[in-house]
Amino acid sequence: MAIRRNSGLHVFADRYGYDFRECRPLDGWAQLDTKQDAPYYGNWVNPLTFELLSYCEGDVTHTECDTADEFKSELTASIAWHREREYFIGIDPCMSLAIEAALFQMGFASDMHGTITSRP
Repeated sequence: MAIRRNSGLHVFADRYGYDFRECRPLDGWAQLDTKQDAPYYGNWVNPLTFELLSYCEGDVTHTECDTADEFKSELTASIAWHREREYFIGIDPCMSLAIEAALFQMGFASDMHGTITSRP
């Protein structure tokens, strides 16, 4: 069990390459929406493959977790960091029932917005 972080320079000129090619909901990716979101800033999470990706002004950090618990810990820390700065809006499951169900199961129901179903 390990958490792997890979950082490097951007592959695309802005975040939209990640929105539409690399971090698509079809592949299990949800957007971690913040007040800082812009062409030069974005964050995505994948509760199905336990990955997180951050794009900030050309720098990309890709985090891969081996377990759901590791992923939950990383996502909780990311949400806390954004909340401390009053940036956090919510996790958008992007109209995917699979993403929504995985995030609900992991305990992130109160952190989501734009959900399809109503769950306890």
